Amino acid sequence: MKKIAWITDTAAQLDDAFIQKHHVHILPLGVVFPDGLYRESIDLTQATFYDKLHTTKVSPKTSQPPIGEMLALYETLQAKGYDFAIALHLSSGLSGTFESAQSACKMTDFTVYPFDSKIGSFPMGKMIEIGNDLFAEGKTVEEVLAFLTKITTKSRLSFIPESLNQLHKSGRVSGTQTFLSNLLNIKLVITFEDGTPVMKEKVRSTVRAKNKVMASLRADMHKGSVPEVAVIHCNNQVSAEVWRDELAHEFPDLLIQVVALSVCVGVHAGEGTTGLSWIAY
Repeated sequence: MKKIAWITDTAAQLDDAFIQKHHVHILPLGVVFPDGLYRESIDLTQATFYDKLHTTKVSPKTSQPPIGEMLALYETLQAKGYDFAIALHLSSGLSGTFESAQSACKMTDFTVYPFDSKIGSFPMGKMIEIGNDLFAEGKTVEEVLAFLTKITTKSRLSFIPESLNQLHKSGRVSGTQTFLSNLLNIKLVITFEDGTPVMKEKVRSTVRAKNKVMASLRADMHKGSVPEVAVIHCNNQVSAEVWRDELAHEFPDLLIQVVALSVCVGVHAGEGTTGLSWIAY
């Protein structure tokens, strides 16, 4: 077998055991506060991000990894004897990281295959896991990338912001929308469609919003197989665990994990956000 490296960014939120097992190299996304740039998982933990978000008077902005960091990583991988790398990044509908990887791979003689996951969070790690299994079966890189492209069309991620306050601060919704939403307890269901997050539903109450997401999950289960689901959240572990328990009660054979979303999602969606993510096979 060839020696293969996987590259991704902190949108995937992979744990150390997964990183070591699958030979993954992480490029950190950044958050720009008034006092400077912080790299996720290096300069900025989940806890410190939300602490700063509570106190800042100016809404932070997100930042993609610099091309220079990408090139330095490519050179390091080449020096370590890797034959090639697959750079699987956050959806190009959310970040310029994938486009930067496309540019960076043309500036090096190390072979890198940039790949647009067209999503974020849990499905990114599953794509890496599936890709490694396919390589172990003897598939070529072209076959692996073709299969992962199919997986992007089957990946789901829906989330429910606790309020629209942070979406307003980041310029995603108007002040009037935010005021009315908070006044009437209107919840948004935001879902990825072809790599872009769209406001899919507007409903009264969190319960109804969760029911909309659950209806989508049940529909995929009815049509095929959904062996695993991630309950995703922005600094809202308690609500995520409640949802996990609800899922476990309804689907006792379902594998369920609770996953914190990247702080870059928190910049826009805000603290308290919860949701579900899965791949429909």
